[in-house]
Amino acid sequence: MPDPVVEIDAGGRALRVSNPERVIYPATERTAAVTKLQIVEYYVAVGDGILRALRERPTTLERWPKGVHPGIRLSTRERGGGDAFYQKRIPRGAPPYVETARIEFPSGRTADEICPTELAVVAWAAQMGTITFHPWPVRRADVDHPDELRLDLDPQPGTDFADAVSLAGTARELLAELGYRGFPKTSGGRGVHIYVRIEPRWTFTDVRHAAIAFGRELERRRPGEVTTKWWKEERGERIFVDYNQNARDRTIASAYSLRPKPGAPVSAPVAWEELADCEPEDFTVATVPARFARMGDPHAEIDAVSHSLEPLLEVYERQGRGDLPYPPDYPKMPGEPKRVQPSRDRNRDRKRA
Repeated sequence: MPDPVVEIDAGGRALRVSNPERVIYPATERTAAVTKLQIVEYYVAVGDGILRALRERPTTLERWPKGVHPGIRLSTRERGGGDAFYQKRIPRGAPPYVETARIEFPSGRTADEICPTELAVVAWAAQMGTITFHPWPVRRADVDHPDELRLDLDPQPGTDFADAVSLAGTARELLAELGYRGFPKTSGGRGVHIYVRIEPRWTFTDVRHAAIAFGRELERRRPGEVTTKWWKEERGERIFVDYNQNARDRTIASAYSLRPKPGAPVSAPVAWEELADCEPEDFTVATVPARFARMGDPHAEIDAVSHSLEPLLEVYERQGRGDLPYPPDYPKMPGEPKRVQPSRDRNRDRKRA
């Protein structure tokens, strides 16, 4: 028998969804199973929101075609061979309405990534097994100058979502002092992300330095609770401000993206006023469409203003502490300090002794 297929309306285009009843998220004690068709329908239901997050942005697809089941492993830079994977180049056989943008990696290699311009592209990607969308912080008209500063408040072991929310309140105060308007969202896990639209006049290096400056100022204001230490051995039980999310070819799950975790959680935009009273598990594939229909998109005004990065770059210079390490797979970058893990330093010292 042929595989079952259903057809849905995706922003005015007819989209065929194969194997619609395939279970992508198995049931949990709190949530029902989620099928492939339900995921496609979810992205259509939050169409305006997901397009606001992805439109004209080169986007990496995180694909879980066999579903988010126990034993399914995600291939990464460090470990390949998984059943789930990141798609950085447009797949063969993509419909003609799927457009692309050419981006350059730190290695100098290039790729033509999908660049959503309409809802059907998002729905097609979901039909292809995409769970999470990872857009670059640039538009395809200028892929070398980000238009978004991304602040990632990442709880380390011993801290939790409530700690990230508390720090987000301090971050909001700092943003106001800088004259910036930030837009928060849940990460889909224990973290909080804050986006700030900026004028596309600065390089990835500049934007990364701005994130470092912001993180260091949070460290100063919340001593013992915040860290910008790149190596995990040095972070302790603190909230890590992951400045490297602003480096070239580093991305964050978009607003409204599903995350590959039990219960089908969503990285959900929230208003500042509701952040302190929400929990990550409040936002799932089952709950977000009704929330979106009822209250709209909390990020609806995110494109209303673009800020200058100069205030934060001035803070970076005043701090006078220089750069911080890049991810290990990056080539050595100008001005980067010595890239050695603390554990390796200790091992070397023991050998010398």
